[in-house]
Amino acid sequence: MIKAVVFDLDNTLVDFMLMKRQAVDAAIHAMRDAGLNLSVEEIKKRIDDIYEVKGMEFQTVFDELLYNEFSKIDYKILSAGVLAYRRAREAALVPYPHVYLTLMELMKMHLKLAVVSDAPSKEAWLRLTYLNLHHMFDVVVTFDDTGERKPSPGPFKKVLERLNVQPKEALMVGDWAERDVVGAAQVGMKTVFARYGDTFGTQVSLADYDVDDIAQLIEIVKKENDS
Repeated sequence: MIKAVVFDLDNTLVDFMLMKRQAVDAAIHAMRDAGLNLSVEEIKKRIDDIYEVKGMEFQTVFDELLYNEFSKIDYKILSAGVLAYRRAREAALVPYPHVYLTLMELMKMHLKLAVVSDAPSKEAWLRLTYLNLHHMFDVVVTFDDTGERKPSPGPFKKVLERLNVQPKEALMVGDWAERDVVGAAQVGMKTVFARYGDTFGTQVSLADYDVDDIAQLIEIVKKENDS
């Protein structure tokens, strides 16, 4: 009997990579207009290199970019980049099709809803609140809650504990098979691979279910609970 559905956030509820690309591109052009004398390609490469080392959630990427270039931070260029990034991020931060519909339907089925994200708490809550999803979830577990990232069992155990459900009573939905699917399966949760958000070209997810549309969750839950 499925009593709870747990979602990854980025690339499962929201197209994080699209948002990130558009926001970074806007920042690059703004910083060049403000005086950063590097090509678009060179700035992209340097930003990608920083994210590769520090992670995609690194919050001061433009500061580090400018310090590496000038051995100091040019705040005229930095402010132009940060403002352009924030404006583009807000414009591009939209949920995948059918997210609201699906969450509302799952709530009508009296299921508990949760999020497990590797993002810092502040960033996860900002995204959820901007999308007006923050009231829909009973529990939100982020990296700050456990100090562990998926596929470590810590985040999955924490969300199950807070939901007060057994592993077999919860579905985990995520776009990253090696983290979301593997991590949830190892603690005994049923798993759903969000193929629509996959950025790795995954051929075999090893999940209990693969979905191309988040709305397919409704029938999956009905099937699980009718069996």
